[in-house]
Amino acid sequence: MAAERTAHVTWTSSLMEGQGTIERVGSGAFGPLDVTWASRAEKSDGRTSPEELIAAAHAACFSMAFSGGLAKAGTPPERLETSATVTFVPGTGITKSALTVRGSVPGMDEEAFRAAAETAKESCPVSKALAGVSEMTLDASLL
Repeated sequence: MAAERTAHVTWTSSLMEGQGTIERVGSGAFGPLDVTWASRAEKSDGRTSPEELIAAAHAACFSMAFSGGLAKAGTPPERLETSATVTFVPGTGITKSALTVRGSVPGMDEEAFRAAAETAKESCPVSKALAGVSEMTLDASLL
């Protein structure tokens, strides 16, 4: 069964002078969140950006894919700490997503951990959605 997720945003004025609000998401998990061009291309000043939300989605999706793959291989993780940094270049778009993961996986060596992390990076649905991004990196190591 397909799952659909929604978000509702309002924007007022032009791109450079305007501002928007991510009013709500269908789950009710967050909102309202302010967003402006400056928060996207310059300083965040307490506001979010599409790229920050993509980074959160990428880190969460990768963690889920990695955890699932490890469990399926018989080595479920005790803990995975994942971060993602998405780079936005005005006029070009998103040019990079860099994943970093540190994990505690009993019975797994560093080489196997890195190989499983690479597989998760490639199979994560958000990674696949970001296939047009020219650079996607992964830094993976055991805690």
